[in-house]
Amino acid sequence: MLSNRIIETSFAEIMGKRFGDYANLVILSRAIPDARDGLKPVQRRILYAMYQENNTFDKPYRKSAKTVGYVMGTFHPHGDTAIYETMVRMAQWWKMRQVLIQGHGNFGSLDADPPAAMRYTESRLSAIANEMLRDIDKETVTFIPNYDNSEMQPAVLPARFPNLLVNGASGIAVGFATDIPTHNLGEVIDATIAQMKNPQITLDELMEHVKGPDFPTGGIVQGVSGIRKAFETGRGQFIIRGKTHIEEPEKSKVKKIVITEIPYDVIKSRLVAQIDELVLERKIEGALAVRDETGRKEAEQKKVRIVIDLRKDVNPDAILQYLFKNTDLQIYYNYNMNAIHEGTIKQMGLKQLLDAYITHQKEVVTNRSRYDLDKKKTREHIVEGLIRAKSILRQIVDTIMASEDRADARRNIVAQYGFTEQQADAILSIQLASLTRIDIVKLEKELATLNKEIKELEAILASEKKLIQVIVHELTDIKKRFDEPRLTEIRGEIEEIKLDLAMQINVEDCILTFTHEGYIKRVSPRSFKSMGGTIETCGVKDGDKVRVFAEANTSNTVLFFTQDGKYFATLLHDIPEAKWKDLGTALVNIIPLEKHQKIVGLAIVDDFSKPVYVCHLSRTGFMKKTLLAEYATNRSGALAAAKLKSDEDEFVTVQVTDETGDYIVSTKDGMIIRFAKAEVSPTGRASSGVKSVNLAAGDEVISLLSVDGSDEGKVIRAVTREGMVKRTRLGELSPQGRAGKGLVLLRKRKNNPHQLLMVQLEGAEKLYAAGTGHGYTLVETEKVPFTELGGNGRLVIEGGVKALLLEAAIPNDEEQSHAPDAPGPGTRNEPAGQTSLFDDTNEKKE
Repeated sequence: MLSNRIIETSFAEIMGKRFGDYANLVILSRAIPDARDGLKPVQRRILYAMYQENNTFDKPYRKSAKTVGYVMGTFHPHGDTAIYETMVRMAQWWKMRQVLIQGHGNFGSLDADPPAAMRYTESRLSAIANEMLRDIDKETVTFIPNYDNSEMQPAVLPARFPNLLVNGASGIAVGFATDIPTHNLGEVIDATIAQMKNPQITLDELMEHVKGPDFPTGGIVQGVSGIRKAFETGRGQFIIRGKTHIEEPEKSKVKKIVITEIPYDVIKSRLVAQIDELVLERKIEGALAVRDETGRKEAEQKKVRIVIDLRKDVNPDAILQYLFKNTDLQIYYNYNMNAIHEGTIKQMGLKQLLDAYITHQKEVVTNRSRYDLDKKKTREHIVEGLIRAKSILRQIVDTIMASEDRADARRNIVAQYGFTEQQADAILSIQLASLTRIDIVKLEKELATLNKEIKELEAILASEKKLIQVIVHELTDIKKRFDEPRLTEIRGEIEEIKLDLAMQINVEDCILTFTHEGYIKRVSPRSFKSMGGTIETCGVKDGDKVRVFAEANTSNTVLFFTQDGKYFATLLHDIPEAKWKDLGTALVNIIPLEKHQKIVGLAIVDDFSKPVYVCHLSRTGFMKKTLLAEYATNRSGALAAAKLKSDEDEFVTVQVTDETGDYIVSTKDGMIIRFAKAEVSPTGRASSGVKSVNLAAGDEVISLLSVDGSDEGKVIRAVTREGMVKRTRLGELSPQGRAGKGLVLLRKRKNNPHQLLMVQLEGAEKLYAAGTGHGYTLVETEKVPFTELGGNGRLVIEGGVKALLLEAAIPNDEEQSHAPDAPGPGTRNEPAGQTSLFDDTNEKKE
């Protein structure tokens, strides 16, 4: 009858309890192994069901479907697919260090091929799986009811070897996961014995036995410190590399990298596909082809053979380094040793796992000894009765014959001769034909043997030392029968991968162009020359101009600096190649540039170790100088290049300069200051720097020039928003101390004061201005006469300036021969002292 009682409780409490119950079920009864036998419930049920059905290694194989059906119907009321997949995994040599099930038929492959359906395959327990179940019939472990209370199943298996460490485990539960790699059986048993003999053993002493993981697929493990950390805390990281060697066949134009072992859990076909893709895309220069030559011979040896053909002249070690970096030939593995212990999930180190196993074995051997002792005492009692019965056998026979039935005969024997009921039953069970052949000597020998065995069992139960000796003896026997040589090589710490760019890419000379509107391209010298070799023939959008023209190499790195203090790095080889007349590719398609970001500096770097500096200058006048080496990176995302003093500030330019000469900083109100570069001390990347100029209220920095002694004869040109152009000789600008107010470059006006848009060293670059008319017009600044500091310029652009564009110039042979050895285009192929790619005037175009 339904109750009408209403229980008021919060929805959160109900959901919390329900989810907690679910999470507990998943953790304890599905995904996380038991620390004692290293098995999840479904694995334990499969092994016990096969043992129950006598489907052992010394019997013929049996259809997998029969086992799956029995497990599903009796112990595991879930889908047959999950049960069969678990069976298959326990039979795959590349998953288990010691397979627990022997499979006959197609059980999958290293290429992740699926196994045949369970109706086609056959299976049985392996020999070592019998050791997991040995003595289970001697009340060694606790049994619990199955799902419908119709059968009893073991809560844990006796597990006569440390299966959790030997075969490892992986699983994902609710809020927890476990990843325990496989280890060598002999090493783990040695460590177990060492810890039993000396419970205070140190971790370093244990690691003299257990060197680290031992995977069925072999390979090379690096990262001993990560392994030690995992053995200490339960968490740690190391890497696994495939094992390779180089073959150089005689009279062949190619040499070969041969991969004979691959990292654990890596799919062989996927690894081959990864390498093949790199070869086809020519990302590994010198690699000709890759193929999987794994045959029957390799399969029998549990090896693989993947061959990469190389040109004779290439360095195979450099190609291997690239493969380690960019394919699954090297992977990271994370120890996460979570297991169920004492009814709850715990993260356990090596000592804790061994301690849990040792405690379990003590219970198993104690329970077995107690069971055997009871059986042997019972047999001793019966044998004593049989020996005594021999001397009065005729009287006993007469008594039996005089009795009405078996029960009466038992009562009479007990009453007349003083036997117990157990002894009486044994006497009554003697066959008539054997009455004359009862061998008293044989019974006496059996009695003596029983007495000896009983004393041994009593000693085991009375002494923990004796108990440990028994466990040690049995573990040693298992090691002797099943131990295998270590397959995985342990090699110290993780090696840094040093990539040789020449091996990754086709190293060749090229030309890089970048426009004001953000289009970039890499052009071959042949395409450039075929179109006349002029800047005018370069393909650009209407109204756009080439801001950067640089001769470089595909192995160089391009650094892009943004106004908000970030930078991006990419190989020049990764910039799409195009013809000289093509527009190129929008930069946002190459680097993950955000909408608010704009490029204010670019540098092409061939060697990050050069003694040059990246100089940032912000709108509020803060300048920061950092060694170029700090910007070396393999990451493609945005990285911090410099720090701004406030959210309202931004960087106006970024340049790569050396330590010689001076900096020249100009401001919007017409002030200019020159000071030695040495006055700005180098700082780290995440710094804001120092003040370069003392700005008046409302003023801001617009440009930075980098000059040295060879520039003294050059001309500074300045352009204002009103269209004024002023030219002044650089020599007239005398150096001052950093952070001063500077000198007046352009005379100030009370009404409608000048606003400088650009200050730069005059060179071969062309200047275009957008005025009141449509489009840009060329500004011929060289026709403007020189004026001294503080003087006015000449009105050149009628109606004022809305935007300015600078068009890069192609250096002639004479300019190139005198060009300094610079780290990037800002000093070789760009005009000196001006590397800002987007002038502020472009952003303010109406």
